[in-house]
Amino acid sequence: MSDVIGWSTFLALGAIAGVLAGLLGVGGGLVLVAALAWLLPAFGVPADAAMHAALASSLASIVLTAAASARAHARRGSVLWPTVAWTVPGLLLGGWIGSALAVRLDGDALRVAVAAYCFIAAAQLLRRGRAPARADHDPPRGWPMSAAGVAIGAVSAVVGIGGGSMTVPLLVWRGVAPVRAVGTSSACGVAIGLASAAGYALQAPPGALPAHALGYVYLPAAIGVALASVLAAPYGTRLAHRLHGDTLKRVFAGFLLLVGLAVLLR
Repeated sequence: MSDVIGWSTFLALGAIAGVLAGLLGVGGGLVLVAALAWLLPAFGVPADAAMHAALASSLASIVLTAAASARAHARRGSVLWPTVAWTVPGLLLGGWIGSALAVRLDGDALRVAVAAYCFIAAAQLLRRGRAPARADHDPPRGWPMSAAGVAIGAVSAVVGIGGGSMTVPLLVWRGVAPVRAVGTSSACGVAIGLASAAGYALQAPPGALPAHALGYVYLPAAIGVALASVLAAPYGTRLAHRLHGDTLKRVFAGFLLLVGLAVLLR
């Protein structure tokens, strides 16, 4: 495909992922991975490396997207920096470990992992939220947050997401207000994206992808998606305030089920 078509495709995909992320806070990365796995072979990415490249490129784009979101939340005082400080070391370690595992798995195994996570995310969206049993007035901190960060980072690296669908429920369960949980999760997503993308770039076999790539990170996709998603996410946030949340979640849960099936049947 021509460069113009390629950049237009990645920008459009980033806009869709950004709106979804702003709309629900979860799901944008999963949709992005599924779409890239389908599209990248048309841009010269070998079919047997398409899933790895989709995951790596999604994670690389998350760095800029999450940073923009965290900056906006920080301006409103919605980022719990002590929690971020305790969680980030675990996220960095987990992201590196998860990417190291992923580059050693074949594309079929990764497709199963991504599809399974789509189904889990859909079930989470369909489940009615419960109020936390207690409210923490102090930000969650300590080694349990670091340990949780390892698990969140590793899973996120394998399925190509920023970890919000795990970090936000954990923080809410710890008594953090949802808006602060989302803001804190955004800041954590920067660490996940950095460690995981670096792992996919540095641990990939030599010559894994054609030109315009760092390891498994296909740069046109990562850059195009990141730029568009940063611009589009605020529109998703505005739309979320206008639509009925429960109905929206049910519709998107069904969409994630279809995404999971599409990944499996690719």
